[in-house]
Amino acid sequence: MTSRHIRNYCKIDQDSCSLLETAIDKLGFSARAYNRILKISRTIADLAGEPDIKVDHISEAIQYRSLDRQKAFA
Repeated sequence: MTSRHIRNYCKIDQDSCSLLETAIDKLGFSARAYNRILKISRTIADLAGEPDIKVDHISEAIQYRSLDRQKAFA
């Protein structure tokens, strides 16, 4: 998914944006991780049959990214 696709298909509301920005700051994720979390959130929303990405989807994607990061450092 290109940056253009992310902008088109991974739109999030203000609450989701705040959660994601907080996670990026507190967990030290990069801009690349930001895009990965958005893409994973889109997939989670699709699997749930939701047309929009919601806070729950962002939260779940952050958890997956955190687990992935922990494995990389293990």
